[in-house]
Amino acid sequence: MPAFLKKFQPPVEVSLLFCLLCALFLGACSNQTSEANPVDSSQPRMVNVIVQEIIPVTVHDIVLLPGVAHAWKEVRLAAETSGRVEKLLAREGNEVSKDQVLAHIDVTPLGAQLTRAGAAFELLEEQLRRRENLFREKIISEEELDRVRVEKVHAREVLRQAEIEFNRGLVRSPGRAKINSLLIEAGEFVDRGQVMMELVNTEKIKFQVQVPEMDVRFLNTGQQARVMVDAHDERIFTGTVDFISFKAEPATNTFRTQVVVDNSQGLIRPGMIARVAFERRIIPEAIAVPLSALIDRGGERLVYVEEEGTARARQVSIGVIERDRVQITRGLNPGDRLIVAGHREVEEGTLVLVQ
Repeated sequence: MPAFLKKFQPPVEVSLLFCLLCALFLGACSNQTSEANPVDSSQPRMVNVIVQEIIPVTVHDIVLLPGVAHAWKEVRLAAETSGRVEKLLAREGNEVSKDQVLAHIDVTPLGAQLTRAGAAFELLEEQLRRRENLFREKIISEEELDRVRVEKVHAREVLRQAEIEFNRGLVRSPGRAKINSLLIEAGEFVDRGQVMMELVNTEKIKFQVQVPEMDVRFLNTGQQARVMVDAHDERIFTGTVDFISFKAEPATNTFRTQVVVDNSQGLIRPGMIARVAFERRIIPEAIAVPLSALIDRGGERLVYVEEEGTARARQVSIGVIERDRVQITRGLNPGDRLIVAGHREVEEGTLVLVQ
């Protein structure tokens, strides 16, 4: 060693002390690192789940379609003769019965015709009686008697037509109904054929539903349907299929189907929107699971079942959906223990603990 370095060399005791301090410092750092990153024991993960045993049930194949309410009968009552409206005997909202007089139209000219027709008929009746007496006395021929008989028949028809025309001044209800709107007022002049009022009968309600071509084959007249009216969302009405059209609507390729519902309480009004449920078929002994149990992964529908404490994935095919459950057509069997809670936290082979 060069002489100029020897004078800077520390004593041996100082070197040993320095080495000891370095060793203690490195040991402390090693302990701190070990405490900050404890060694993982690699224990297997276990997930708590709830299972439901698969038991075959009856599934109802239901199709739900929108519909619109219509009155059972709706009539736009028109004037059958021209004239001034003398009287209105009903107001909007009134309930009327069959043949009830609702309005009077002034038919004074027709009254005069009726009087003349009646007088002509009475005259011919009297002439016929006299001719019959003369015929019995052989004063006139049978041909003359027959001519008066024909004239009487013609006079009777003229009188009957005059009565019909006169009675057209009395506007009558065609049946039991309610007056929905009055389109004229007393004193107005109306023409023959002019609409005077609108009558509706809502004792029954017709719901018009457009049924797709794939569903109409399951429907028949006379079968029941359930109707949920949006204005009465907690009420379910029972209806009957009254008519199914034989030809599809060109624009929609659907078939107009009519469902009739009793409305004696007057809860449903024409124009209300509804949803109509038709039962297409009943599937007995079906395997059905909650919709929430299905998992969609990459276009595949999966469920998980529990087998001896382990989650097993099953790829399934679905069929009919009924409210909150779905029919499984392939992939599950009766007796399988379906995982219905915790299934989104497991994978194939995950250990599970059934609660």
